[in-house]
Amino acid sequence: MSLSAHLSTDSANAPASPADARPSVAAPSPAERLLVLEPGRADRNYWRDLWHYRELFAILAWRDVSVRYKQTVIGIAWAIVRPLLTMVVFTIIFGRLAKLPSDGAVPYPVMVFVGMLPWFLFSSILSEASSSLVNNAQLISKVYFPRLIIPSATGVVALVDFAINLILLFMIMAWYGFVPNWQIVFLPAFIVLAVLASLGPALLMTALNVKYRDFRFLIPFVVQFGLYVSPVGFSSAVVPDAWRFWYSLNPVVGVIDGFRWCLLGGESQLYIPGFLASLCVVAVMLWIGIHTFRKTERTFADLI
Repeated sequence: MSLSAHLSTDSANAPASPADARPSVAAPSPAERLLVLEPGRADRNYWRDLWHYRELFAILAWRDVSVRYKQTVIGIAWAIVRPLLTMVVFTIIFGRLAKLPSDGAVPYPVMVFVGMLPWFLFSSILSEASSSLVNNAQLISKVYFPRLIIPSATGVVALVDFAINLILLFMIMAWYGFVPNWQIVFLPAFIVLAVLASLGPALLMTALNVKYRDFRFLIPFVVQFGLYVSPVGFSSAVVPDAWRFWYSLNPVVGVIDGFRWCLLGGESQLYIPGFLASLCVVAVMLWIGIHTFRKTERTFADLI
């Protein structure tokens, strides 16, 4: 065999050089997201980051739901007992003692329970979100993500309770032999409206609670006061016509009237001027809540 043949054979069987023995590193995929530290970049891409961190939103929401019913005595039954007892109390006080009328031929307990659905959704989101940032202080001080995810994720717990109460409402309506009309197809839109109506005040209170911790004592008072000034235990039709428009500036009034219009059919009429006023107040409060939250968001890690 020739010398050249031996050299080619040896070179083919020779071990790879140290440079060749290094593990190959795959080039980063073009679709891979890179974290770029640049002044103002987080503000410009804030709403895009909300979608990017959607998995974090799902994880936080699932954690809040599991913690809500973990190590409890009656567990999920609490979501049933509370509205039932409230319905009984309001029916006795407003329906039997005060003799307030119902909407048309609707049984008074059904009318009350329909009004409680959006109110409990509103009050639950407001109460849970107001302390959500303080309760997640360790997460906020260590990792960057849009802080709006935390109070928004707490609303999922309220939606779970809402779904349970909605099933209970249908059972009560079946007990009284009351069947909803075609307007029920608009119910999802009013559910979204109820969530938006609660997010505005919730984001405002959440941001203020980070800086002023005594705001957490204000939330129960606001919830209790709002329960009696909102048409939960009575129909908004009993309000005099001269005051009904101004009464509708309470955003929860339009939401409750919308729920009753959807679920009670023609028995509960929707007061259009007041409903439009409630929509305007909801939009203004939502803008104020988001604006205040975004304005103070960069200071959360330092204050907490």
